[in-house]
Amino acid sequence: MKRRNFISMLGAVPVFYTINKYDKFNLTNKKVRSNNMSKFELPALPYAYDALEPYVDKMTMEIHHTKHHQAYVNNLNNAVTGTQMEGKGLEELFNEISKLPAAVRNNGGGVWNHNLFWKVMAPNAGGNPSGKLGDAINSAFGSFEDFKKQFNNAAATRFGSGWAWLVVSNNKLVVTSSPNQDNPLMDVADVKGIPVLGLDVWEHAYYLKYQNRRPEYIDNWWNVVNWEHVSKLFDGAIK
Repeated sequence: MKRRNFISMLGAVPVFYTINKYDKFNLTNKKVRSNNMSKFELPALPYAYDALEPYVDKMTMEIHHTKHHQAYVNNLNNAVTGTQMEGKGLEELFNEISKLPAAVRNNGGGVWNHNLFWKVMAPNAGGNPSGKLGDAINSAFGSFEDFKKQFNNAAATRFGSGWAWLVVSNNKLVVTSSPNQDNPLMDVADVKGIPVLGLDVWEHAYYLKYQNRRPEYIDNWWNVVNWEHVSKLFDGAIK
Protein backbone atom coordinates (compact mmCIF):
# COMPACT_ATOMS: atom_id res chain seq x y z
CA MET A 1 0.00 0.00 0.00
CA LYS A 2 1.40 3.38 -0.94
CA ARG A 3 2.13 5.77 1.91
CA ARG A 4 -0.39 8.38 0.73
CA ASN A 5 -3.15 5.79 0.55
CA PHE A 6 -2.26 4.56 4.02
CA ILE A 7 -2.43 8.06 5.48
CA SER A 8 -5.83 8.45 3.83
CA MET A 9 -6.88 5.35 5.73
CA LEU A 10 -6.06 7.17 8.95
CA GLY A 11 -8.22 10.13 7.98
CA ALA A 12 -5.39 12.54 7.22
CA VAL A 13 -6.36 13.46 3.68
CA PRO A 14 -9.84 14.86 2.93
CA VAL A 15 -11.47 13.18 -0.04
CA PHE A 16 -14.79 13.55 -1.81
CA TYR A 17 -17.35 11.31 -0.19
CA THR A 18 -18.05 8.77 -2.85
CA ILE A 19 -18.28 5.01 -2.64
CA ASN A 20 -14.81 3.66 -3.30
CA LYS A 21 -12.41 1.03 -2.04
CA TYR A 22 -11.34 3.18 0.93
CA ASP A 23 -14.84 3.56 2.41
CA LYS A 24 -14.36 0.38 4.46
CA PHE A 25 -11.76 2.24 6.51
CA ASN A 26 -14.34 4.85 7.57
CA LEU A 27 -12.40 7.93 6.52
CA THR A 28 -12.97 10.81 8.91
CA ASN A 29 -11.64 13.90 7.18
CA LYS A 30 -13.90 14.08 4.15
CA LYS A 31 -14.05 16.85 1.63
CA VAL A 32 -17.70 17.85 1.28
CA ARG A 33 -19.46 20.29 -0.99
CA SER A 34 -20.78 23.26 0.95
CA ASN A 35 -20.95 26.58 -0.87
CA ASN A 36 -18.04 25.36 -3.02
CA MET A 37 -15.79 25.12 0.05
CA SER A 38 -14.20 22.01 1.51
CA LYS A 39 -14.04 21.49 5.22
CA PHE A 40 -12.97 19.04 7.86
CA GLU A 41 -15.65 17.42 9.98
CA LEU A 42 -15.86 15.85 13.42
CA PRO A 43 -16.09 12.05 13.06
CA ALA A 44 -18.57 10.09 15.09
CA LEU A 45 -17.08 7.88 17.77
CA PRO A 46 -17.11 4.17 16.85
CA TYR A 47 -18.54 3.36 20.31
CA ALA A 48 -20.64 4.97 23.06
CA TYR A 49 -19.14 7.57 25.39
CA ASP A 50 -19.32 5.15 28.32
CA ALA A 51 -17.97 2.16 26.39
CA LEU A 52 -14.42 2.48 27.74
CA GLU A 53 -15.48 2.53 31.40
CA PRO A 54 -14.01 2.09 33.95
CA TYR A 55 -10.64 2.93 32.38
CA VAL A 56 -11.72 6.08 30.53
CA ASP A 57 -14.81 7.68 32.01
CA LYS A 58 -17.92 8.78 30.13
CA MET A 59 -17.73 12.47 31.03
CA THR A 60 -14.11 12.74 29.89
CA MET A 61 -14.90 11.03 26.59
CA GLU A 62 -17.91 13.23 25.91
CA ILE A 63 -16.12 16.48 26.70
CA HIS A 64 -12.98 15.36 24.90
CA HIS A 65 -14.87 14.49 21.71
CA THR A 66 -17.63 17.12 21.55
CA LYS A 67 -15.69 20.07 22.97
CA HIS A 68 -11.95 19.63 22.43
CA HIS A 69 -11.93 17.68 19.17
CA GLN A 70 -14.78 19.78 17.79
CA ALA A 71 -12.84 22.95 18.62
CA TYR A 72 -9.81 21.70 16.67
CA VAL A 73 -12.04 20.99 13.68
CA ASN A 74 -13.69 24.41 13.85
CA ASN A 75 -10.43 26.27 14.33
CA LEU A 76 -8.72 24.39 11.51
CA ASN A 77 -11.52 25.24 9.10
CA ASN A 78 -11.35 28.88 10.15
CA ALA A 79 -7.58 28.92 9.68
CA VAL A 80 -7.54 27.52 6.13
CA THR A 81 -10.76 28.93 4.63
CA GLY A 82 -10.04 31.52 1.98
CA THR A 83 -6.30 30.77 1.90
CA GLN A 84 -4.04 28.74 -0.38
CA MET A 85 -4.20 26.00 2.25
CA GLU A 86 -7.90 25.39 1.67
CA GLY A 87 -8.58 22.05 0.02
CA LYS A 88 -5.22 20.55 0.97
CA GLY A 89 -5.08 17.33 2.92
CA LEU A 90 -3.54 17.20 6.36
CA GLU A 91 -0.53 15.17 5.25
CA GLU A 92 0.24 17.79 2.62
CA LEU A 93 0.02 20.51 5.27
CA PHE A 94 2.15 18.50 7.70
CA ASN A 95 4.91 18.21 5.10
CA GLU A 96 5.40 21.99 5.30
CA ILE A 97 3.97 22.70 8.73
CA SER A 98 7.07 24.61 9.85
CA LYS A 99 6.21 27.28 7.29
CA LEU A 100 2.52 27.56 8.13
CA PRO A 101 0.64 29.53 10.82
CA ALA A 102 0.59 28.14 14.35
CA ALA A 103 -3.21 27.80 14.13
CA VAL A 104 -2.83 25.26 11.33
CA ARG A 105 -0.10 23.33 13.11
CA ASN A 106 -1.94 23.18 16.43
CA ASN A 107 -5.44 22.52 15.13
CA GLY A 108 -4.46 20.35 12.17
CA GLY A 109 -2.50 18.17 14.55
CA GLY A 110 -5.41 18.18 16.98
CA VAL A 111 -7.78 16.94 14.28
CA TRP A 112 -5.51 14.20 12.94
CA ASN A 113 -4.26 12.99 16.31
CA HIS A 114 -7.75 12.57 17.72
CA ASN A 115 -9.03 10.88 14.56
CA LEU A 116 -6.39 8.23 15.22
CA PHE A 117 -6.85 8.18 19.00
CA TRP A 118 -10.53 7.19 18.94
CA LYS A 119 -9.82 4.28 16.59
CA VAL A 120 -6.93 2.75 18.51
CA MET A 121 -9.24 2.30 21.49
CA ALA A 122 -12.21 -0.01 21.81
CA PRO A 123 -14.38 -1.66 24.49
CA ASN A 124 -13.49 -5.21 25.50
CA ALA A 125 -10.02 -4.70 24.09
CA GLY A 126 -6.51 -4.67 25.55
CA GLY A 127 -4.35 -7.73 25.99
CA ASN A 128 -1.29 -8.38 23.85
CA PRO A 129 -0.86 -7.89 20.10
CA SER A 130 -0.32 -10.98 18.00
CA GLY A 131 0.68 -11.84 14.47
CA LYS A 132 3.10 -9.65 12.53
CA LEU A 133 2.68 -6.71 14.90
CA GLY A 134 3.38 -8.82 17.97
CA ASP A 135 6.46 -10.30 16.30
CA ALA A 136 7.66 -6.85 15.24
CA ILE A 137 7.28 -5.49 18.78
CA ASN A 138 9.22 -8.40 20.23
CA SER A 139 11.93 -7.93 17.63
CA ALA A 140 12.23 -4.17 18.14
CA PHE A 141 11.94 -4.00 21.92
CA GLY A 142 12.82 -7.47 23.20
CA SER A 143 9.35 -8.22 24.57
CA PHE A 144 5.89 -6.71 24.82
CA GLU A 145 6.53 -5.80 28.47
CA ASP A 146 9.73 -3.98 27.54
CA PHE A 147 7.84 -2.11 24.83
CA LYS A 148 5.17 -1.08 27.34
CA LYS A 149 7.81 0.20 29.75
CA GLN A 150 9.41 2.32 27.03
CA PHE A 151 6.04 3.63 25.81
CA ASN A 152 4.86 4.36 29.36
CA ASN A 153 8.05 6.27 30.05
CA ALA A 154 7.62 8.35 26.89
CA ALA A 155 4.05 9.18 27.91
CA ALA A 156 4.81 9.87 31.58
CA THR A 157 7.87 12.03 30.96
CA ARG A 158 6.41 14.17 28.16
CA PHE A 159 6.59 17.54 29.89
CA GLY A 160 3.34 19.50 29.85
CA SER A 161 0.89 18.48 27.14
CA GLY A 162 1.54 16.12 24.26
CA TRP A 163 1.40 12.59 22.90
CA ALA A 164 3.27 9.30 23.07
CA TRP A 165 3.59 7.34 19.81
CA LEU A 166 4.49 4.00 18.33
CA VAL A 167 5.58 4.72 14.79
CA VAL A 168 6.97 2.93 11.78
CA SER A 169 10.14 4.87 10.96
CA ASN A 170 12.43 3.60 8.20
CA ASN A 171 10.41 0.38 8.28
CA LYS A 172 11.15 -0.16 11.98
CA LEU A 173 9.02 0.30 15.09
CA VAL A 174 10.09 3.20 17.28
CA VAL A 175 8.63 4.79 20.42
CA THR A 176 8.65 8.58 20.55
CA SER A 177 6.67 11.52 21.91
CA SER A 178 5.74 14.99 20.73
CA PRO A 179 4.64 18.24 22.38
CA ASN A 180 1.22 19.85 22.15
CA GLN A 181 -0.62 18.56 19.05
CA ASP A 182 2.47 17.79 16.99
CA ASN A 183 2.85 14.32 15.49
CA PRO A 184 5.55 12.30 13.68
CA LEU A 185 4.11 13.13 10.24
CA MET A 186 5.11 16.79 10.63
CA ASP A 187 8.32 18.17 9.20
CA VAL A 188 9.19 19.47 12.69
CA ALA A 189 9.10 16.04 14.36
CA ASP A 190 12.21 14.80 16.17
CA VAL A 191 11.38 11.29 14.98
CA LYS A 192 9.51 11.15 11.68
CA GLY A 193 7.38 8.19 10.76
CA ILE A 194 3.88 6.79 10.38
CA PRO A 195 2.01 6.55 13.70
CA VAL A 196 0.22 3.27 14.38
CA LEU A 197 -0.55 3.91 18.06
CA GLY A 198 -0.91 7.19 19.95
CA LEU A 199 -1.76 8.15 23.52
CA ASP A 200 -3.07 11.60 24.42
CA VAL A 201 -1.43 12.85 27.61
CA TRP A 202 -3.01 16.29 27.66
CA GLU A 203 -4.69 16.80 31.04
CA HIS A 204 -8.11 17.07 29.42
CA ALA A 205 -7.73 13.40 28.42
CA TYR A 206 -7.58 12.13 31.99
CA TYR A 207 -7.86 14.82 34.69
CA LEU A 208 -11.54 14.38 35.59
CA LYS A 209 -10.92 10.78 36.63
CA TYR A 210 -7.22 10.63 37.46
CA GLN A 211 -6.41 14.23 38.51
CA ASN A 212 -2.59 14.48 38.54
CA ARG A 213 -2.05 10.69 38.40
CA ARG A 214 -0.91 10.49 34.79
CA PRO A 215 0.99 7.18 35.29
CA GLU A 216 -2.21 5.51 36.55
CA TYR A 217 -4.09 6.75 33.48
CA ILE A 218 -1.34 5.37 31.24
CA ASP A 219 -1.35 1.97 32.95
CA ASN A 220 -5.14 1.65 32.73
CA TRP A 221 -5.24 2.79 29.11
CA TRP A 222 -3.68 -0.47 27.93
CA ASN A 223 -6.98 -2.17 28.80
CA VAL A 224 -8.72 -0.37 25.94
CA VAL A 225 -6.05 -0.53 23.22
CA ASN A 226 -7.60 -1.84 20.01
CA TRP A 227 -4.79 -4.10 18.78
CA GLU A 228 -6.85 -5.28 15.83
CA HIS A 229 -6.93 -1.76 14.41
CA VAL A 230 -3.31 -1.04 15.36
CA SER A 231 -2.31 -4.19 13.49
CA LYS A 232 -4.12 -2.99 10.37
CA LEU A 233 -2.30 0.32 10.56
CA PHE A 234 1.00 -1.49 11.01
CA ASP A 235 0.33 -3.74 8.01
CA GLY A 236 -0.37 -0.65 5.91
CA ALA A 237 2.71 1.21 7.10
CA ILE A 238 5.41 -1.40 6.50
CA LYS A 239 6.85 -1.88 3.03
